[in-house]
Amino acid sequence: MDALAGLLDGPRAKGAFLIRSRMNPPWSVRIADRAPLTLLAMTSGNAHVTTADGAVRELCEGQIAVLRGPDPYVVADTPETPVHWIIHPDQRCTTLDGEPVHNTLEFGVRSWGNAPDGATGMLIGTYRVHNEVSRRLLGNLPPMLTVTGEELGSPLPELLAAEITRDAPGQDVVLDRLLDLLLIAVLRAWFSGADAPAWYRAWGDPVVGRAMRLMHTDVARPWTVADLATETGVSRATLARRFTDLAGEPPMSFLADLRLTLAADRLREPETTVGAVAREVGYGSPFALSTAFKRARGVSPREYRRRVHA
Repeated sequence: MDALAGLLDGPRAKGAFLIRSRMNPPWSVRIADRAPLTLLAMTSGNAHVTTADGAVRELCEGQIAVLRGPDPYVVADTPETPVHWIIHPDQRCTTLDGEPVHNTLEFGVRSWGNAPDGATGMLIGTYRVHNEVSRRLLGNLPPMLTVTGEELGSPLPELLAAEITRDAPGQDVVLDRLLDLLLIAVLRAWFSGADAPAWYRAWGDPVVGRAMRLMHTDVARPWTVADLATETGVSRATLARRFTDLAGEPPMSFLADLRLTLAADRLREPETTVGAVAREVGYGSPFALSTAFKRARGVSPREYRRRVHA
């Protein structure tokens, strides 16, 4: 499994929130649901997204955006339009005064908006809880990324549009899997572009990429810079310098982060013991993993697991 496959193996929607939206201006929605990840596909018209840092991005027909939580953001016809509605956790929708409005804006199966024939159409899929999307994937994404339909090169948006308003047995499972597939396709397209993280671009380097693959393939091995240099056919100094230049961090820092992010994902599984996770990711004992995990994450593995499942 390559590095990207390892990241994209993470999304596992379960009862995701999916809806089709149709809007006519003026409209503006503040999304404050604290969800870890949301996918927004434009089927017609355009919209503007304002993220928590104040950055504004226009989305046009055919574009797909992925928004990383939990920070709030606003989707509107224009950045200047005042917010009309707020989406709270559990997808509860209210006015600015707190009055519930979700039912008044529904116009069919998984359909919502201020005009059933509105000029702006969107498909929205939201992963509701953090254990549906790996921490490692979220850590490699910006607050918002976009791809065009041409960059995506997939019929999945049209398939999701056709299925999202169906009311058939098992439809929630169908939509969960379609959301996973579409997210994976979008991220694969984005990682292939110029905005991909430095470590992903470094994956294509014959020396640094090989070192990364070695660590991913056998993360539990007690790697040293000397071991990696021998395996890649260069000196220790050359490997350390080249790795840091291309990946943005030294090889041992990359390995430590890889081990801890893999450990964090495995700790989400309630049947897995801390000792088993420690052995899988290359720590000699549960105590060694706990020490490293607390230093990097601020909490022990057991406390991390408790918070995730809370």
